[in-house]
Amino acid sequence: MEAKKKRMQELVELLNRARRAYEQEDTEIMSNYEYDRLYDELEGLERELGTTLASSPTVNVGYEVLSELPKERHEKPMLSLDKTKDVEQLKSFLGEQKAVISWKMDGLTIVLTYQNGRLQKAVTRGNGEVGEVITNNAKVFRNLPLQIPYQGELILRGEAVIGYKDFERINEQIEDVDARYKNPRNLCSGSVRQLNNEITARRNVKFFAFTLVKADGAEFENSRMQQLNWLEKQGFEVVEHHLTDRASIEEEVAWFSEQIVRNDFPSDGLVLVYDDIAYGQSLGTTAKFPRDSYAFKWADEIRETTLLEIEWSPSRTGLINPVAIFEPVELEGTTVSRASVHNISIMEDLELGIGDAIQVYKANMIIPQIAENLTRSGVKDIPQVCPVCGGATKIQMENETKTLYCTNPECQAKHLKSFALFVSRDAMNIEGLSEATLEKFIGEGFIRDFTDIYHLDRYAETIKTLEGFGEKSYAKLVSSVENSRSTTMPKVIYSLGIANIGLSNAKMICRAFDNDPKRMMQATVEELVDIQGVGEVIARTFVDYFSDETHRDLFKRLLEEVKLQKEEGEESAQIFENMNFVITGSVEHFANRREVKEIIESRGGKVTGSVTGKTNYLINNDVQSASSKNKKAKELNVPIISEAQFLEMLETGTV
Repeated sequence: MEAKKKRMQELVELLNRARRAYEQEDTEIMSNYEYDRLYDELEGLERELGTTLASSPTVNVGYEVLSELPKERHEKPMLSLDKTKDVEQLKSFLGEQKAVISWKMDGLTIVLTYQNGRLQKAVTRGNGEVGEVITNNAKVFRNLPLQIPYQGELILRGEAVIGYKDFERINEQIEDVDARYKNPRNLCSGSVRQLNNEITARRNVKFFAFTLVKADGAEFENSRMQQLNWLEKQGFEVVEHHLTDRASIEEEVAWFSEQIVRNDFPSDGLVLVYDDIAYGQSLGTTAKFPRDSYAFKWADEIRETTLLEIEWSPSRTGLINPVAIFEPVELEGTTVSRASVHNISIMEDLELGIGDAIQVYKANMIIPQIAENLTRSGVKDIPQVCPVCGGATKIQMENETKTLYCTNPECQAKHLKSFALFVSRDAMNIEGLSEATLEKFIGEGFIRDFTDIYHLDRYAETIKTLEGFGEKSYAKLVSSVENSRSTTMPKVIYSLGIANIGLSNAKMICRAFDNDPKRMMQATVEELVDIQGVGEVIARTFVDYFSDETHRDLFKRLLEEVKLQKEEGEESAQIFENMNFVITGSVEHFANRREVKEIIESRGGKVTGSVTGKTNYLINNDVQSASSKNKKAKELNVPIISEAQFLEMLETGTV
């Protein structure tokens, strides 16, 4: 008995810690599968012992809200739903009743209040009793109506969600890998609870209504279905829902299970609620659950397989993530062979060792996860060196979680930005190598320096099997790489990522040294300073770069990979030599101001951002504008010319 009480206390502490990490710290210390397994164990112990601790997650709805947003108590407590993975239990729940079945969306529950047809208030679920007021943020949800036909007081509940595509897009924009969101739910929670709703607007949050709480005077014929249909007529996007009964429930569950892999939005199950409103309300509630509803969680399809290896994947912050590689198995209609283990703590909890018999599943039928380790041989051989650079590694504790880091500041994985610059449009212009893809390739060991990009064919078969790749995307990438071989010397120089060297500076330097790589590598500070537009700071960083033998070697090897073309306009008359231009306003005869800049630079000129005493011409189609640049130009007697006058200069070759 004492052992069981102790185990119950351990489970309460562990589950609360896991939930706190997930809901408030965006950290996973265990898988969803493991959480559910331990939760079920706790419930069983509580039933057996007849004891429930006050802090137990089985009776506590949620944690206190932690933010600077205003708080508000809900008119009615928002309870959790009792859950099951057994369709037979749903049949028993239904009895002779009809019910509405819908997605259980995995986002953030929001309560909306409308008065006189206008959105008055939006409050998060919070801890079920007290939520956070996020009205300003709700107003920028992508699909939320701010005005509706109904003029009475309307209160409804729904789920704010962010789709997988937007989740991936937003995460790719976050440079710090460790700061990226772990899943769409965490991203949505962070987006909805922003203090600046401009950020919320950029996140493409969508709202799906799922419950009508109050609409005085509206007639729904005592039907939940009618309520949802009415909400649709008011302009709300309503969660996908069907009417079902005991005879059709299996078919409906099967239909939803087929659809989940096609959905862009995250879902962690289904919700079943009696269609008969009065009957459902008459049942009341337990301390935690309403008696008119049930949550159905997928009975995860589990396959047994063998762990082949742990792959260690470095990130730009130095964090090295463990990935389990196992014998391929069929799960939910697809073949899977790898699953993230997230960190060393989870590895140790599972006692993962090579050759172990493991059970794998797809969380929410989408994301491969390890459910259980059947043989538990133990964690061995945590890398002492980084798989990318060979630098020393160290284990760190962060938020009670063990993680592995590379200590080498020069690790290629930490220099993702330099690779991103190398493939950018103004540099080598290689499409198909996003930062996310570069990070993946560096982590896999495909790319160690710039020249490796031109030999990705060595890993063709492996790349084709990576998530997001296939025959077509690989072929497109290879084609882009090959096209990039035809380039110019200034673009090569710019692509090296030398501090303070932009494309325009690179063009000036290359022109001054006749595109001769040997002369540029041997250039002195004095020679560079003599070039118009090149100051001492730029000159020193250029010389410092090529004083490093490693950099010189990389430059030489890179030149062997490319075919240098003459710079466009290289043979054109250098009519703008030693002249400075400023461009402002919109352009009519060119695609954009960048195109004008490139033409000026190709003819020996330089484009700057502000008007000074050294400016020769300000280009502005609105010559009479009262803009600050026009005013400055007039003060300094700098000629203001239109685009037409600039074109005339080009045609006549005179300035």
